[in-house]
Amino acid sequence: MPAAHPSADLATWPRDRWEDVVARVRRLVPASPCVRIPHLEEAVGGDIRLKLENLNRTGSFKVRGATAKITSLSAEERSRGIVACSSGNHGRAVAWVAGRLGVPATVFVPRWVDPVKLAGMRADGAEVRLVGDTYDAAAAAARDDAGRAGRPFVHPFDDLEVAAGQGTAGLEILEEVPDVRHVVVCLSGGGLAGGIAAALRSRGSDAEMVAVSAARARVMYESLRAGRPIELPEEPTVASALSGGIELDNRVTFELVRRHVDRHLVVSEDAIERAMAWAVRHLRLVVEGGGAVGLAALLEGMLPVDGREGPVVVVVSGGNVDAARLAELAAPEPEVD
Repeated sequence: MPAAHPSADLATWPRDRWEDVVARVRRLVPASPCVRIPHLEEAVGGDIRLKLENLNRTGSFKVRGATAKITSLSAEERSRGIVACSSGNHGRAVAWVAGRLGVPATVFVPRWVDPVKLAGMRADGAEVRLVGDTYDAAAAAARDDAGRAGRPFVHPFDDLEVAAGQGTAGLEILEEVPDVRHVVVCLSGGGLAGGIAAALRSRGSDAEMVAVSAARARVMYESLRAGRPIELPEEPTVASALSGGIELDNRVTFELVRRHVDRHLVVSEDAIERAMAWAVRHLRLVVEGGGAVGLAALLEGMLPVDGREGPVVVVVSGGNVDAARLAELAAPEPEVD
């Protein structure tokens, strides 16, 4: 495994460096709501807040990292155009931010990409190339194109600026819920979980960081168990936003997650689908599979909640999901005579 980037531990960044990232992200991305949910508290007990990243422009937390990275590029670098790879949400974010800043963008996606996310990328002006049957195949094609064309590559997770951009959600949590005791977040490439955890630690918070993986998209989880980045075959999953590897030469997010995430959970496909349906039926919230894993862990009783410990914040990371698929999941259960 290659050495981690020399500045990879964002938890050690000084306050002014974090404030610079926050200022750049806030130019395009307002703070997302962090709301107390009485219906959820009745179901599981305790003080429960949802950090609604699904309400962001482009429908996920990814707009934070894309903004942080693209605004860190020089004018000359932006003029060459940028390249990204994505399973959907990162591509949407890159396309929208690039469009707002007048930067040409090319996004590589696997052929199974969610049609809602694909349409969003194209609507925001990006050139989208469908390549391969796996996320990793699309990522390899994107890197090759960026190298040949001499254009900056906007990584979906393993990048200091991207992870710091995602970490701004953690700073917002501390602003709104300074006594937070547990923060629950999805885990895939580690940009969100690692970025938020590092942001909390940079402010001295000892809140427990809980990362939740989908059973069919658990490469980071298994890599941590192995003590190094590993590869796993990609499996179809309702949490497609969490699909893909973490790259064997990972230099940023593996270490962030290893150092600063306290607990790891894995949820099944059925649990994720139940959480998506529950969010629609009871909260009137559209939550995609990858965004529902934290809620799934809570509803399945994997996170015992004690109201005396203090608030639990669950990050709802995305809401880009095909309407027909969501309607199928949320359909009322047939009555039994």
